[in-house]
Amino acid sequence: MSNTLEPPIEIQTGPNPTLAVIWMHGLGADGSDFPPIVPELGLPEDAAIRFIFPHAPMMPVTCNNGYVMRAWFDILSMGGGKRDVNADTVIASVELVRGLIRKENERGIPSERIVLAGFSQGGAMTYTVGLTHPETLGGMMVLSGYIPTPEWVQRNAQAANRHTPLFIAHGSYDDVLPIALGEAARDLAQTLNDKVEWHRWPMPHTLCYEEVQAMGEWLRARLQA
Repeated sequence: MSNTLEPPIEIQTGPNPTLAVIWMHGLGADGSDFPPIVPELGLPEDAAIRFIFPHAPMMPVTCNNGYVMRAWFDILSMGGGKRDVNADTVIASVELVRGLIRKENERGIPSERIVLAGFSQGGAMTYTVGLTHPETLGGMMVLSGYIPTPEWVQRNAQAANRHTPLFIAHGSYDDVLPIALGEAARDLAQTLNDKVEWHRWPMPHTLCYEEVQAMGEWLRARLQA
C-alpha cells in the first residue's frame, strides 16, 4: 500500500472557496465516481466550494481473491453480513486522508470549514477519520457506510468532533452493506457525536434522488455555519 495518494480530481465552484469537501469513493471505484453529482446538489450559484475527489491506493483485497484494486483498506471476509478488515490498512488510510485535510489547511481553509464525505468504503473512512480527528471539522457525510474498526474508533474518539454535524444515509434494500451494518455504525456514532442526522431510503447500494436533495440541503447549512 502506497503512503501517498495520486493527485485528486478537484472541482471549484467559485473563486476563493470558503468550504472544502473531501469526498471518498467506494471499493474498486476511483475519484471520478462522484463529480457528476455536484451540479445535482442544488447549491447556491454564488457558493465557492472546493470539492476534492481522491483516488484510493491500489492494494490486494483479500475477500476478492487478492485482486489488486483501489481500496481504502483490505477486507478479509464478509461472512454473515459482517466485515472483517485489516486494521493496519484502515489506520494507514486515516493518515492519508488527514494529509488531504492538512493540504486544505495550507491552502487557507481551516479544519472547521472542511467536510468529509464518502460512499461505502469512503463512508467508512469518513466515520473513522472524522470521529477521531483532533481538530473540529465542518461536517461528516456518510453514504451507505459502516465503521470498519469500531474498537479503534472508540479508543481514539476526539471531543473536538463530538458536536460536528454528521449526515448518514443508507438503503433499506442494500445487499452489499446490509442496513444492519449501517444501523450499528449509526448507534456507535451516536455515543460519540450528538449531531447525528439519520436517513433511510428504500434503495439498494446506491444513491436516490431524495438522498441527493437531502445532501444538498445539508451542505447548504454547512455553507452558512
